[in-house]
Amino acid sequence: MTVHPGFGHQHFLHTTLSKIGRTRGIIDRIKPGCDLEVDGGVDVATAPLAVAAGANVLVAGPAIFNDSERVANGTAAGRSPPLREKHAMQLAMIGLGRMGANMVRRLIKGGHQCVVFDMSPKAVEDLVLAKAVATSTLADLVRMLKKPRAIWLMVPAAVVDKTIADLMPHLESGDIVIDGGNSYYVDDIRRANELASKGINYVDVGTSGGVWGLERGYCMMIGGPEAAVRYLDPIFKTLAPGTGDIAPTPGREETGGTAELGYLNCGVSGAGHFVKMVHNGIEYGLMAAYAEGMNILRHANVGKRQHAIDAETTPLRNRELYQYDFNLRDIAEVWRRGSVIASWLLDLTATALAKDPELTNFAGKVSDSGEGRWTIKAAIDEAVPASVLSTALYERFSSRGEADFSDKLLSAMRYEFGGHLEKSKR
Repeated sequence: MTVHPGFGHQHFLHTTLSKIGRTRGIIDRIKPGCDLEVDGGVDVATAPLAVAAGANVLVAGPAIFNDSERVANGTAAGRSPPLREKHAMQLAMIGLGRMGANMVRRLIKGGHQCVVFDMSPKAVEDLVLAKAVATSTLADLVRMLKKPRAIWLMVPAAVVDKTIADLMPHLESGDIVIDGGNSYYVDDIRRANELASKGINYVDVGTSGGVWGLERGYCMMIGGPEAAVRYLDPIFKTLAPGTGDIAPTPGREETGGTAELGYLNCGVSGAGHFVKMVHNGIEYGLMAAYAEGMNILRHANVGKRQHAIDAETTPLRNRELYQYDFNLRDIAEVWRRGSVIASWLLDLTATALAKDPELTNFAGKVSDSGEGRWTIKAAIDEAVPASVLSTALYERFSSRGEADFSDKLLSAMRYEFGGHLEKSKR
């Protein structure tokens, strides 16, 4: 049972003793132990009364950010049960690309209400079919939200500041802005300080899961004010993969926490995106390792080929050692079964090779979205070696032709000092 006394937030926070008595009277008439939701929020004066009367209080207002610790302490004494937060929540999502749209679908499936906005009307229309609430402007989006408003940005890092600036005239103290994209943690620290001065909570969420997140769930690395992160817990829990069929890590049986569910409060502002930054740096290294290893296997038949015999070609000794025609599809598959290098990335590699062993749809120009660079920058600042991650990043630069000039200059120098001519491309 849920009761809505109908008090506005400001009325409720400045309630008189007689109104407190009225609230308690409402609680006393309901079955002890049922849920009580006070529209607008609970404060330190009224929460203990509600809990003492036998109700489980659903914290649903800005008071949780300012008074959560005192509220919890006020109701923990004696036989009073603890406060707990709402399970079904309302969330706004700005940015309905591949990840943003699927996150909305997962949240709606989990019982939450999602109010959505995107620069593409078609993206909004598609989610209306999934029972999202459509808006056509940011002002309209904010008006549709209950307080405290929770607004999740799933937009490119380059437009986060502009999006926040466009939102700011419509936000109030106690609202929450969540950046779930791949922002630089340094920008998170700045934004959190700027928004905190206006009483607005900023939460940074490094989100991993890609286009598979709708089905598998999203791994989330979170940073920001603890009370705001705690308030959003039902959202994180729905988006996360949960324990699934992954066995518990030996030694963590008594550890507890949310990490084994697939989301973690990593610390203060910027912590979420810092952890995600390093996650992506590691991703670069892992991907490069698989790609380089497969390439060595692919060329293991080099001994069967004809080679030029001239001063510009290193001769291949022991040609008989390189007579293998490996089936990369099958090797990727067998590695998936009990191998020490099995992983989801290897699963995806096997899928790609099964579809097209020659990868004819790809030119091999590999992008980087920033996290690898920022990881190396942090390693330099920390004086920590990161050889594998650095090499993986630089290889991406080379794949896009950024090494072409230096390669040409190498050829030019060889020609100048030794008259060496470039060999024609095959």
